[in-house]
Amino acid sequence: MCGRFTLTLSSSQIQAAFPELIVPDGIEPRYNIAPSQPVAVVPNDGQNRLDFFVWGLIPSWAKDPSIGNRLINARAESLAEKPSFRSAFRRRRCLVLADGFYEWRQEPGRKTKTPMYIQLQDGRPFAFAGLWENWNSPDGSNILSCTIITTEPNSLMSNIHNRMPVILPHEKFDAWLDPEEQEPARLSQLLAPYPPDIMQAHPVSMLVNSPANESPDCVVPA
Repeated sequence: MCGRFTLTLSSSQIQAAFPELIVPDGIEPRYNIAPSQPVAVVPNDGQNRLDFFVWGLIPSWAKDPSIGNRLINARAESLAEKPSFRSAFRRRRCLVLADGFYEWRQEPGRKTKTPMYIQLQDGRPFAFAGLWENWNSPDGSNILSCTIITTEPNSLMSNIHNRMPVILPHEKFDAWLDPEEQEPARLSQLLAPYPPDIMQAHPVSMLVNSPANESPDCVVPA
């Protein structure tokens, strides 16, 4: 799964990395983004505009928004069948911007897990494949929410965890963000493990275990 990630760049840095997007001013660096918090999302509404959605998908039919706490990730292999995801897979796709993510590695003979920080080798930002929803509450307000899609691990990640988030190459952004309804078979071809030879991972301190810790110290190699 993907349960924590980072986006440590300013608005101007994000704009430079993704010149095709409309990026608002005032974005603050984040070093320990956790579920239920706002995340930087580009929905497939044809606007190419970065917005902030709650992390944890709330399906339109949900009676209680707390369901989002259980839907922070969506398995690529079952998107077309799961009631929580199948409509969004066809119609409401998004990018979730990041520049690194965390996973916890089980160490032989130890009860505690080692937090690992995973990035691209050149440190540049990237985008997870995601789905989004607009949930209308009984009081008339609405919540925009999202989930991050996961897939089988590549050879780097398989030594850390049995899943990894889907990182979309830049050239696949347009296909994923197409606002038209798409067939699942076509979309599924985009959801492959990212090449391991351009990724890197290093252990970090236990600081990241608590969402309350939000500082550059979270990503410093242990």
